Amino acid sequence: MYGMNYYSDSKTLVDIIEHMFYNGNINSYTFCNAGDGMMKREEGIVACAIDLFCGAGGMSEGLIQAGFHILFSSDINSDVQRTYMNRHEQLGLRQGVNTYFHRGDIKDLNGDMIRESIQNLEIFTGRDIPEIDAIFGGPPCQGFSRAGRRNPNDPRNMLFREYVRVISEVGPKYVVLENVTGFTDTRLYGFVGATGHQYEDGELVPDILRHEFDLIGYQTLKPRILNAAHYGVPQRRNRIIIIAYRNDVAAPAYPEATHTDETALTITDAISDLIRDDNVRDQVHTDDNEYQVRSREGRTPDINGNKISSNGMIHNNEVSVHQQIISERFALFREGEDGVALKNRVMSEGIDIANSPALIAHCAEKMGIDAEAAVRLFRAGNVGKENTDILLTKKNIRTRLDRTRPSATVMTIADDYISPFEPRTFTVRELARMQSFDDSFEFLGKRTTGGLRRRVEVPQYSQVGNAVPPLLAGAIATEIMRVL
Repeated sequence: MYGMNYYSDSKTLVDIIEHMFYNGNINSYTFCNAGDGMMKREEGIVACAIDLFCGAGGMSEGLIQAGFHILFSSDINSDVQRTYMNRHEQLGLRQGVNTYFHRGDIKDLNGDMIRESIQNLEIFTGRDIPEIDAIFGGPPCQGFSRAGRRNPNDPRNMLFREYVRVISEVGPKYVVLENVTGFTDTRLYGFVGATGHQYEDGELVPDILRHEFDLIGYQTLKPRILNAAHYGVPQRRNRIIIIAYRNDVAAPAYPEATHTDETALTITDAISDLIRDDNVRDQVHTDDNEYQVRSREGRTPDINGNKISSNGMIHNNEVSVHQQIISERFALFREGEDGVALKNRVMSEGIDIANSPALIAHCAEKMGIDAEAAVRLFRAGNVGKENTDILLTKKNIRTRLDRTRPSATVMTIADDYISPFEPRTFTVRELARMQSFDDSFEFLGKRTTGGLRRRVEVPQYSQVGNAVPPLLAGAIATEIMRVL
């Protein structure tokens, strides 16, 4: 029963919303897909959201889990468009019927276009569209990231200005901006805001953003850095979250942590059930846990409030086939050890490569000695940097993750991390598990890419690495729902 009407179990959310519109009751209740299906709130309208810079859809997953209906979403890349729209079709969010995905540059997007796209949805035929409750977005972070070059003139830095402009034109009740922690201490020069205000050289981005929001009629909560591991995500991922709210609505809050550093989920908790090698899986010997079960059964409900099970199908779990010498190099890493630490250990303590025939042959040839001499030399240590580079290559950024801890921040490069269970890189699915995606969520397109193609292509690994962890997004969105 919703209002004074009873609906059959076969009715979809779209059917119910349409009926509510036709009977003038749309302002009586809010329908949420939160957790266990449809639920009713005493006041408000259908909780409507817009997701900008949506990527493959990590933020959207969390919004839907919290009860939002995504009416409009946008991204510039065709690779993520395929993944995003495929998932939303799976959830019953159909293009032009009850949602709209726009592919294009946000600089070419405006409030009128968004309203027109929503108004043209079939569910609003002959009816006015509801007020937008919230806009969520994470403008590209490359120019802000401490892992990059921190270029203050990177044109991608300016995209948050376009984000503010769209917000000013749409006028949602609430705004959420997610970005890397480098966002907090980036300074801009010669910056003119979406409001036309000229800022002094060297002003911090958060201060600029707060002033911009103030000029368009929004108050801003003090920015906060949230660690995804504190919200049930098996990954140490710190992100700055900025929440703004219109002057005429109630102030929201940041979500309270559900986990501590001591109780955070580990890599074993996340992916031990995905280990393919029977012998390795027996050695790890872990029972299914709630996180793994929920990943398989699904957290994100479809339009009918039903979770989508993977039904035993594990998408995107293809294991990379490494050359023997690469696998042998990976096996030299201890859990939790990065390339720099490994090199220092080789040079100071020595290392036994007796069971690494491909490495032995490679080092012997390059060093001009026989195989036995190469084994003795590395076992004794004090081999010097040149010979250590022959053994390990010059790349130092690779890390073998520790199974007893949450994952490090999931990146977009496939070979940055080595599995703690086997001498190989992680699969796309394993990284998606560490991001808290459901197993039914399928990433489309190339698995990975390289070189100059990385400027235009967004393969599966990048789609996962660039995403907002759904459980973190859901925690934030739930706090917005509380004050609607």
